Amino acid sequence: MSETLNMGVTEWTQFFLHYLSLSLMAIGGAIAMIPDMHRFLVDQNLWLTDAQFNASVAIAQAAPGPNVLFIALMGWNVGMNAGGVLYGLLGITLAMTGMLIPSSVLTYNATQWGHRNRNLRGVRAFKQGMAPIVVGLLISTGLILASASGKSLEHWPLWLLAGVSAVIFWRTKLHILWLLGAGATLGWFGLI
Repeated sequence: MSETLNMGVTEWTQFFLHYLSLSLMAIGGAIAMIPDMHRFLVDQNLWLTDAQFNASVAIAQAAPGPNVLFIALMGWNVGMNAGGVLYGLLGITLAMTGMLIPSSVLTYNATQWGHRNRNLRGVRAFKQGMAPIVVGLLISTGLILASASGKSLEHWPLWLLAGVSAVIFWRTKLHILWLLGAGATLGWFGLI
């Protein structure tokens, strides 16, 4: 971004509250919330550019460690756009605190309750019912990241590879790292 964002207490509070609410909706992990983060940070508030948003996700996913690191990078980039290193640290703190605290407390309490009641029909039904929701959120994440990187639905080899990989993973006991390696090799040679 070429100009500094004008972010006051109201904007930082809005930023924190958004991550607070996303934390409680992040079924399947923070990565499933990428579409809404993109809408909020890039489209609605213009706090990040598409390039900064995609770089935050890509760098964090390539780095060792938990995949939630992209939240910290987004907070850092918003803060840097707002005025520098101190704002970057503020952005990291607000984004990570907002994303981690509510979901951690809820997860801990729900897990304790679910473990105590794991044989109840409703608990089993809930677990089975959440699976399609998680898959749908992950597919929407893939579509947003693919379209922002210039890969559209017309890029059929990419989608074919994703579908074949999903079926192989679902129907065989092949470790996912082999599929990732095959995809990386095909990408290296420019086949997808």
